Amino acid sequence: MRKPEILFLKQEDVIAAGVKNMDKILELTEKTFNMLSKGEINNPSKTMTLIPNCEDWTSYFMSMPVHIGGDINVAGIKWAAESMENLKTPGMPYGIDVILLSDPTTVMPFAIMDGTLITAMRTSASAGVAAKYLAPKNSEVACLVGAGVIGRTMIMALMSSVPTLNEIRLVDLDLAKAQALADEFEGQIKIIPMDNLKSGASDADIIATMTTARSPIVKDSWIKNNALVIQMSLYEIEDETALRAKKIVVDNWAQLKSKGTHAVFSKLVDENKLSEEKIIELKDVTSEKLQLRNSDDELIIFGSHGVGSLDIMCANYIYQNAIKNDIGTKLNLWDKPIWL
Repeated sequence: MRKPEILFLKQEDVIAAGVKNMDKILELTEKTFNMLSKGEINNPSKTMTLIPNCEDWTSYFMSMPVHIGGDINVAGIKWAAESMENLKTPGMPYGIDVILLSDPTTVMPFAIMDGTLITAMRTSASAGVAAKYLAPKNSEVACLVGAGVIGRTMIMALMSSVPTLNEIRLVDLDLAKAQALADEFEGQIKIIPMDNLKSGASDADIIATMTTARSPIVKDSWIKNNALVIQMSLYEIEDETALRAKKIVVDNWAQLKSKGTHAVFSKLVDENKLSEEKIIELKDVTSEKLQLRNSDDELIIFGSHGVGSLDIMCANYIYQNAIKNDIGTKLNLWDKPIWL
């Protein structure tokens, strides 16, 4: 029997295999949502282990198993984790993710790779795809809240998805951090570092929040009537914003709904203040090319909490590139299996 060969890809290998190609990640992201719409992907809700097991957790682990059928046919799982302690530790990422890919027929694993950058890229790519369909026509100004890892990839995604965009207001409590990130994109787009969220959000066509906040930070009164609001966490907008939105588009409603009072949309549904009829999944927007804007004064929200199939789709792309270009380290799961 041939020894089962596993390709191990460290983060540098994942970069060499093309993870920072945002245009490609956007393409794969839209393909994933279209396949979800066709029923070609089995994407169970993620399971989470909080440490400690309470609202004031300091770290957590999530398992995200997926099978992608169709022309891809790959199984995989992402083991995702985040630590508040890492925010205080220089040189340590806040989130650390690992992805494993397997053959759906033999169930043999064939790749293990760093998933941290894949997570960052596909997270913002889902927002980019949403903006492609949901942003106001001829959007020019975006306010991005949070100059961290997702702030960086959100700039990349919106630059690709919203070609009319010409100004990004990058808001962070740490103004020096916002300036440093803005400097990375010098000459590509006008980025204004700011530490005043009200000033940044006022009159912005697109507002995207990428923070670790556990309570609302964007006041409803700061948001203009026809904006697209992108919430990448669970808590960052006020109830009033969700209630006055024309439509709320989400990446996975079953997953968000399971959060109950921990997420603004599901909380309002549970309280019978918000009808589920107002909520649409992004897969239905992309597959049916829905036009949700019928006038110039319609507020739309996109809410995302992460879909594991995006990770596996992107990881499979990285794996294929690595094989073509002889990237990575080959490992054996065993020399000869016992106890058969």
